Amino acid sequence: MTEGCDRLWRNARLATLAPGLPGLGEVEDGLVACRDGLILYAGPAADAPAFNAIETIDCEGRWITPGLIDCHTHLVHGGDRAHEFELRLAGASYEEIARAGGGILSTMAATRAASEAELVASALPRLDALIAEGVTTVEIKSGYGLALDHEMKQLRAARALGRERDVTVRTTFLGAHALPPEYAGDADGYISAVANEMLPAVAAEGLADAVDAFCEGIGFTPAQVDRLFEAAQARGLPVKLHAEQLSNLHGAALAARHGALSADHLEHLDDAGIAAMAAAGTVAVLLPGAFYFVRDTHRPPIDALRAAGVPIAIATDCNPGTSPLTSPLLAMNMAATLFRLTVPECLAGMTREAARALGLQDRTGTLEAGKACDLAIWSVERPAELVYRMGFNPLHARIRSGR
Repeated sequence: MTEGCDRLWRNARLATLAPGLPGLGEVEDGLVACRDGLILYAGPAADAPAFNAIETIDCEGRWITPGLIDCHTHLVHGGDRAHEFELRLAGASYEEIARAGGGILSTMAATRAASEAELVASALPRLDALIAEGVTTVEIKSGYGLALDHEMKQLRAARALGRERDVTVRTTFLGAHALPPEYAGDADGYISAVANEMLPAVAAEGLADAVDAFCEGIGFTPAQVDRLFEAAQARGLPVKLHAEQLSNLHGAALAARHGALSADHLEHLDDAGIAAMAAAGTVAVLLPGAFYFVRDTHRPPIDALRAAGVPIAIATDCNPGTSPLTSPLLAMNMAATLFRLTVPECLAGMTREAARALGLQDRTGTLEAGKACDLAIWSVERPAELVYRMGFNPLHARIRSGR
């Protein structure tokens, strides 16, 4: 008896990333079957049922991984910050530039001046670069409007990108990214506006899938973030946090207390924060592009995260100021070379654990029956090439929802 399916990829080697399997969950002679946009079967060809496929694709021994997932980006913004890059090369620090009116506030001005259509048009080349390297799901944050109309404009532009391109877009409301000039000296007042005015409006229009904040000396205090997260959870929105990038304000532990999907950056994470994240199942999202670009030297505590069993994801952190990076493949290479992650950790970090960081682990991120048929097919001899190479894209085909 044969089983019908829409498409069948045969003669493939699979890196299933299925949980509980060693390494990458490799299958040497593998087969993937798809029906109605979902994986019907992914595993050894010898164990597969007989399929009657509308279309069969011979992969000629290529490797198939889950489609890549970029779980932390600031893809939608106006302008760029190349001038600040020059200042940093001349010796200025990120904090010095921010306190002098540069940094996020510089991008805020350009973002406020741009229309929604202009934001979409400027973001599309960045999105296309991610897609060209196998990305099938991307998270996009707001945080450069810092006023209700402009934050919503950013989020609408992010949603529009998901209609312009065949990619899953998850949006995150990051109104608590920096203190806008209208609230200079009144961070508590701004957090009240974010929690009590912006967040309800964003939630009412269904523009955000999660809420984020920047917990840092140049951002917001743990007490202020706590107020915002309580407001988010009262509206049923999951939270995540920029934490411990420049200092240790114990933001990761705060995020974990709120059951956060992820805590991101984490260069100054301590043991208490690691234990809290492990207990809560909060994912550690590492952003090696930012670490590299600002020439940081304080690495995240990788060994301690491993020992505690904290899931580790990797993302580009594509943003105009500290990580103008649109290559997930290079992000994986950086995670390996700068943070000493292994090849399986890098690939899991850009697929399975990135899905977990977005709350999508039941829908995507691995090659398992019932999940979205989001695939990346690679012309490589071994998966390590996806982490090892720099400036080389071996993507043969990208499949989203079976197409």
